[in-house]
Amino acid sequence: MAFTAKDVQALREKTGVGMMECKKALVETDGDMDKAIDILRERGLASSAKKASRVAAEGVVVAYNDKANKIGVLVEVNCETDFVGKNPEFVALANLIAKTVAEKNPADVDALLKETISGGSVTVEEAVQELFLKIRENMKVRRFVRKEGAVETYIHAGGSVGVMVEFDTDVDVNNADFITMGKDVAMQVAAMSPSYLDAASVPAEVLAHEKEILIAQMKEDPKMANKPEQVLAKIVEGKIGKYYKENCLVDQAFVKDSDINVAKYVENTAKAIGAQIKLAGFTRFAKGEGIEKKEENFAAEIASMIK
Repeated sequence: MAFTAKDVQALREKTGVGMMECKKALVETDGDMDKAIDILRERGLASSAKKASRVAAEGVVVAYNDKANKIGVLVEVNCETDFVGKNPEFVALANLIAKTVAEKNPADVDALLKETISGGSVTVEEAVQELFLKIRENMKVRRFVRKEGAVETYIHAGGSVGVMVEFDTDVDVNNADFITMGKDVAMQVAAMSPSYLDAASVPAEVLAHEKEILIAQMKEDPKMANKPEQVLAKIVEGKIGKYYKENCLVDQAFVKDSDINVAKYVENTAKAIGAQIKLAGFTRFAKGEGIEKKEENFAAEIASMIK
């Protein structure tokens, strides 16, 4: 697999490691980005590089929270440009689509497109097409999630990130303290982007891979390299707690009070309200994550038009 200078730069941005070390790692892995990240981590050069998805598509993430019926929805609708992504009609359509998801409970995006849009007489697909004909920019309903029960939602930066957090609780979802707590936890997810809810949610293969990385790091350390495998294994078990604190929501330091973790914050709120509250899950949508946007070379385009 060949690689380019852009790949070296991308690896540097993901890991914070120098250009030459990034280039060496890509040479060793024949251009495989994920393997190069692992090599840099094993050498202790990249402490906890996350294999971030490339975020390029425009559009908006919106939320709909029907507290009366205890239904929460997140929807991502994509378009081609940031300008259209901020267009009031485009945003209004995205919000209507989210409300439609809450009301109709479609099985998937294809089923959603065939539903009559909330408060209208056309299908979601037809409503999207109508706006396309007006704005002349491709639009796509990419994904949604719908949950029933006690949920709180949060939209960051005008729709760049959307979060929905689920709770198991006996408290009234309209309770002001519960709402504040729910928003705080959702903001935590938006800011810190945890990968899992708790330690039990981490897949066994992910944990095994992380332990391999830690062992490889210690073998690169002259002070640790000659220690027996069983000793290294025990040290790894101690170090894995740091992984949980970085990647599991309940174990993360609470952004508004770093002296406690998120689980403790929820527990403290439950005691103050006099109710049972437990974090049950979360969903985080980042606008365009995982979609590679075509890079435009406007100079070349104009030159070709002149020719």
